[in-house]
Amino acid sequence: MAKSPGTEKDKNKRPQGPSVFKVMQTVAAGALGVQSSKRREEDFGSHSPWPYIIGGLLFTALFIGTLVLVVQVVLSGQ
Repeated sequence: MAKSPGTEKDKNKRPQGPSVFKVMQTVAAGALGVQSSKRREEDFGSHSPWPYIIGGLLFTALFIGTLVLVVQVVLSGQ
């Protein structure tokens, strides 16, 4: 039985994960509460959740750091 061309490549090919830009868009939209249910299902339905978890943690750390910096700047001006 002959194999069709490209069959062996398809077996060894790993599914492509989301791009960094797509993860950033998803995390920002989710944080602002404007993520559509269609996009959310698309993002979490076919990929590993780890890029989104890591992106969410980084966004949270950046957000808290920004708040701390703003409060320090405001309080130092008094």
